[in-house]
Amino acid sequence: MAFATLMLVGLGTVVASRRASPGAPILMAATGGPIRYGDESLMAGKAHGSCVAPVQPRLRWGCDGKVADNICCFNRHFAERSGYWAATSFLKEANREKTVFRDPVTGRPLFVAPVGRSFSDFEAESRQHGWPSFRQNEVVWANVRVLPNGETVSVDGTHLGHNLPDRKGARYCINLVSISGHTPGGGSDDDDSDVPVGDGQPAPAAAK
Repeated sequence: MAFATLMLVGLGTVVASRRASPGAPILMAATGGPIRYGDESLMAGKAHGSCVAPVQPRLRWGCDGKVADNICCFNRHFAERSGYWAATSFLKEANREKTVFRDPVTGRPLFVAPVGRSFSDFEAESRQHGWPSFRQNEVVWANVRVLPNGETVSVDGTHLGHNLPDRKGARYCINLVSISGHTPGGGSDDDDSDVPVGDGQPAPAAAK
């Protein structure tokens, strides 16, 4: 049974969070905290491959819906080409102070960047590796899990990318198409105002 939890984030900001399950309300949870691990059951067959539904129409930044649907829901061993993210309208349209990256199937927030660094630093690291690269404090752990092999997925079974640690720590190398969703009912020009940046504390207990 879903339940609501209240947590304090930053200076008195109250954020409502619910247990993560397919069809549950969109989580309004903060970034930061330790890695949340999951298992292969997250990627079990559902209504649309490993996903609960096809990807949304009109993904943000002009991302290719067919490529997104294949990577997110049907072919976990496939990735968008290196540099694809920079060839979209992302760099022109992104909120350089705080961009919220969402599941293209459910609209749940998955990452927020930049956190604890500048957008220029985020961009430089992403260009260096070829894919958007997120750090530990930029992950919305209520909605993201890491499998034993490093595969990084959403709690709803959307394939996102992989955790590829380096000397700085965990680094989440993520397909832009896998995080190009918008809020349900929103459009491709969705705003980034509804996900607070956390204080590094663990998110409330949620599904495994």
